[in-house]
Amino acid sequence: MSLQGHVVELQRRHEALEKEIEQERLHPTRDDMKVFELKKKKLQIKDELSKIREAETLH
Repeated sequence: MSLQGHVVELQRRHEALEKEIEQERLHPTRDDMKVFELKKKKLQIKDELSKIREAETLH
């Protein structure tokens, strides 16, 4: 997978996690631990995207 393809996939996963977090928040019996885990995954993806963008600006 090319770097650009990887970035696109990370962005897609980030958006999907955002939607999943929102759905879980709106659920009447939401699972706060699940929301926490989803947010953690979303942050990891955001960090990875930031590192890629930072590396691109250095080159």
